Amino acid sequence: MTTPAHLASPGAAGVPGPAGLHAAAVAAGLAVSASAGWPEAGHGAEVPALAGFIDSLFSPLIAEVAGRAVSRRDQGCPRDQAAAHEVVIAIVLVTARGDVASAAQVAARVDAGRRVPPLHFFQSVPNAVAGYLAARWRLTGPIVCVSGITAAVDAAALLIEDGDADEALIVSVDLGLTGGAGDRAAAVVVTGPTGRR
Repeated sequence: MTTPAHLASPGAAGVPGPAGLHAAAVAAGLAVSASAGWPEAGHGAEVPALAGFIDSLFSPLIAEVAGRAVSRRDQGCPRDQAAAHEVVIAIVLVTARGDVASAAQVAARVDAGRRVPPLHFFQSVPNAVAGYLAARWRLTGPIVCVSGITAAVDAAALLIEDGDADEALIVSVDLGLTGGAGDRAAAVVVTGPTGRR
């Protein structure tokens, strides 16, 4: 679907790689227990399809990096804390532009007087895929969608500090504007500075 580019530079919208998202979380006083990114060495060149989401890589990218991060979190936890459903994990989705691919396809169909597939309305909400993540990984915490990295780490820190969640999965994604070039996504799983669970 899309060919990975060099991870060192951020995507067209400034989406940081895992290292940049990690640094932002640490700067906000959070401890990072796992991370993942797209593109990422050692993984395929195509984003796996995601059932129920069509014509755009936005939601599949979110699902892919979030799944990797949660899996790595589980691998790094002590045995009695490995299953994500034993702790309350919030989802914080951050995207500057949302699903621009779906928006462009809807606009083109409307301009041409053609029918818009119902799934496009569903996935036009940026955090629609968060429900999939919550069900797939048994994440029972709050879901928040914001437009900036600082807002994302601040929201995660507040959710943990207030006791609404023990941990937070922060997922950052934005699509390049031309045919997959510049697509970037990153995810981290964070806890409070004391690793409170």
